[in-house]
Amino acid sequence: MLERLLSDYARTAYGREHGAAEVRTIADYRRAFPVVTYADLEPLIRRVTAGETSLLLPEPPVAWGMTRGTTGQSKSVPITSTDLEMRAAGSRVLLNYVLRSGRDDVLQGACLNLNYPAQVDTVQMGGREVPRGYSSGIYARYNAERSNLRLVPVQEEIDALGGRDSEADWRSRFALVYERAREESVTMCIGVTQTMLRFARFLRHRYGLYPKDVWRMQLLGCTSIAGIHSKYKPALRALYGPVEVLEIYGATEGIFAQQLDERPYVVPNYDLFFFEVDTGREVKTLHEMRRGEIGSLVVSTPVFPRYRIGDLVRCFGAPYYRCIGRERPLARLRYALERLIHWG
Repeated sequence: MLERLLSDYARTAYGREHGAAEVRTIADYRRAFPVVTYADLEPLIRRVTAGETSLLLPEPPVAWGMTRGTTGQSKSVPITSTDLEMRAAGSRVLLNYVLRSGRDDVLQGACLNLNYPAQVDTVQMGGREVPRGYSSGIYARYNAERSNLRLVPVQEEIDALGGRDSEADWRSRFALVYERAREESVTMCIGVTQTMLRFARFLRHRYGLYPKDVWRMQLLGCTSIAGIHSKYKPALRALYGPVEVLEIYGATEGIFAQQLDERPYVVPNYDLFFFEVDTGREVKTLHEMRRGEIGSLVVSTPVFPRYRIGDLVRCFGAPYYRCIGRERPLARLRYALERLIHWG
């Protein structure tokens, strides 16, 4: 995987500056490329936005993904066609559920679309316009197109309501979702965990109903927050019924891992990314982590080499991991306390 990424980096000015073509080993890679954060790359990203595509990208972006800034600073991340193809990894959680359970009827129903807009505005790049939107909407639209998954409502209807984030705007989105989906056979919902909870509260307040009163869902594919199984699963099942709650670990920068069996952990997409972790004592590859070890995740993506994403991960015995939260002061202590409270 690293060899493939390095061939892409060698086609960029940033990669050439760091000698991507001369890298032969993981040790070479670590010596040549520093670990970077979004703040480190932001000046280069601004230049890419202005049209200097090859500075950081091996191919022109087809979209820009934006974040809400709820887990840190707001970001805009370029998404190339290669990068977009890799986002199809989000469907692995669904396909593995079908294979494990034998419930292929989940594919016959609709997927409740609670995602953010896939296009909010455009970025002017050297004379051409590139769409910019929220990563959850971009993922949803692309995976629906690739897998023939039927979104209700379709992503274009969500986009048409605009990209504002006020309470009134969310009420408009949720009202649209309910009107379009209430008579549909909805079998799943895949998206941001907080939005699923928010939608359930809206339904109760506006219509006196919970999602479980309207649909018989089988599956919730949950993203974007730590503690999905330990903290949020009981509430999700109380609101949506006896659903299978499955975790997807990703960010605007990519879909990095997903739950593949009944164990409440995620398995990394080693075939798509190169993963390292900084434990505070050393930097090692993710698969070298020992059970119980915690570290800061460093991901090499098609766009960002050795990118410190700002998440802490814990190893539960390879190949099982869990994101335990953002890399912040006292984060490890907070995780230990939450683990004690929620897991006993």
